[in-house]
Amino acid sequence: MNQWLLAGALALHAGACSSTGPDEAKTLAEFAAQLDHLRDQLAIPGMSAIVMSHDQVIWEGSLGVADIATQRPVTPETQFHLASLTKTFASTIVLQLVEQGLVNLDDPVSNYGIMLSSPGIIRVRHLLSHTSEGVPGEQFRYNGDRFALLDQVIQRATSETFATRVMARIVTPLALEHTAPNPLNAAAFAVSGRDAAAYIAAMAAGYGIDSHQQPVPVAYPTLFSSAAGLVSTARDVARYSTALDAGQFLSNAIRTLAYTPTVGAGNKTLPYGLGWFISVVKGHTLVWHYGYWTGNSSLIIKEPSRGLTFVVLTNSDQLSARFKLGIGDLMSSTVAQAFVNAFVTGALGR
Repeated sequence: MNQWLLAGALALHAGACSSTGPDEAKTLAEFAAQLDHLRDQLAIPGMSAIVMSHDQVIWEGSLGVADIATQRPVTPETQFHLASLTKTFASTIVLQLVEQGLVNLDDPVSNYGIMLSSPGIIRVRHLLSHTSEGVPGEQFRYNGDRFALLDQVIQRATSETFATRVMARIVTPLALEHTAPNPLNAAAFAVSGRDAAAYIAAMAAGYGIDSHQQPVPVAYPTLFSSAAGLVSTARDVARYSTALDAGQFLSNAIRTLAYTPTVGAGNKTLPYGLGWFISVVKGHTLVWHYGYWTGNSSLIIKEPSRGLTFVVLTNSDQLSARFKLGIGDLMSSTVAQAFVNAFVTGALGR
């Protein structure tokens, strides 16, 4: 089983580490303490998190260490792998091409040199919504390998790589100084024009977990694609998210389409739109994504109607590994519960 499918399978079958989630935090200090407790409970060495309302920072926290061996602390400038949060950037890039008339969501992927065995016609929208397996459009199956084929859509439509496009269309316009393609992938990182050694030095070290539930160092992946591989900070990701919701990158109509759940066979509402998961929690529509890769995991939750964004980046796979995020179960995550209870349905968001 390749690493993309392995990550999806683990997320699909893993259960939450606790049957009871955190209580509603009534103050920002309580919320910070909850996250630090959950970080410790999940054996995550380092965590960077931020909550924003539109373009205003409500709370920001740097918890734990970026490197156990040196005890280097996490700071707001500590860079982490985004893993599959990269998919949200790729979705924005593809949807910009749709608005420019260079790509149509209903284009067969074969138009872009993508040849997949299927009982029906696989279209661009099916790759974006993880509905390309089986009868196209009928069922959701999270698959990073399939999503990564959007690299070819971008390349054929623009004669540019995803790395080039994301730097030119998102990173540079927003002056995201701590965001770039994977510095361990020389070809992808080169388009950033930045110093790879400096980026690697500023990154948090990656960790897995041993049989005693203790962190152990692991080597980060060297891959980069539209499915995973951007490196960034919580601040930069939140700035991207708020700019997206403010209409800087997409029209309201196509952004709304991205944030709308796909409808599958039998008019069943699926948990994914175009590059984003969508969940309704106590009447609140939340747009979110998780990342889960070797040595790193991440989470972003947005309530676009209120301009609310929460970003968590970590240097361990445990933020995602223990929860059922791959099937769209946001509230299986205790960290997601802490944010939702405090800021979405609780007093801190009022």
